[in-house]
Amino acid sequence: MPDSAPLSEPTIYRDNAIERSFIALFSYVIARNIGVKHYKPGYDGFVDLSKKIVRGRSATEQQAVVGKVLRSLVPAPVLWFIRAAFSPTQLVCELNAWFATKMFVWLVGACEVETTTVTDETGETREQASCVKIKKCRYLEAIHCVGACVNICKVPTQEFFTQEFGIPVTMTPNFEDYSCEMVFGQRATPIEEDESIQNQPCLVDRCSMAIATAESCPSLGDVTQSDTPTVVKP
Repeated sequence: MPDSAPLSEPTIYRDNAIERSFIALFSYVIARNIGVKHYKPGYDGFVDLSKKIVRGRSATEQQAVVGKVLRSLVPAPVLWFIRAAFSPTQLVCELNAWFATKMFVWLVGACEVETTTVTDETGETREQASCVKIKKCRYLEAIHCVGACVNICKVPTQEFFTQEFGIPVTMTPNFEDYSCEMVFGQRATPIEEDESIQNQPCLVDRCSMAIATAESCPSLGDVTQSDTPTVVKP
């Protein structure tokens, strides 16, 4: 579990054997999908592989790679069964939120379930405990990149749960304090209409993949980034 720390100080994580196994599995699947044979172990290696996905690929291509990775982790018959057997009822959404706080700590850090208001596809609103509040996202803190957060995590996760599981999900990252809200049962706004993302400036003073002349994150749009971009390091 991580030590509590403000944004200005790096969070210290002490992964247990199960968490290290998840990191190793995800890293292996990513490496296999992008043709990388040698990579660093541990969470640092996982983040480094993420950067390899970003470099040289457009936003759409990045999202497609991660979508393929996620689908390869869950057998197709399992996905079909979940879509067929479960609809996004309040109970299903709340159980998914609880499950996420237990299974994804290794990926995003400490998180907890909160009650929120969701609007279903019929326009009806209801209160339900299906919001996963990520206190300080481990991945965002490690990579410091708006585009990587959106293309490697936010969009693929939303699409995977919505399309493959049949359970709508909306993820809302906060690039000021690195917190995030993941709401099960709430359909996401299309990324091109999401003003909170489209108006988000590049974290040029933190991101090792930033381009000095860019006003917005260069890996957020569909302009490919070279393998050796001009960078501005903190």
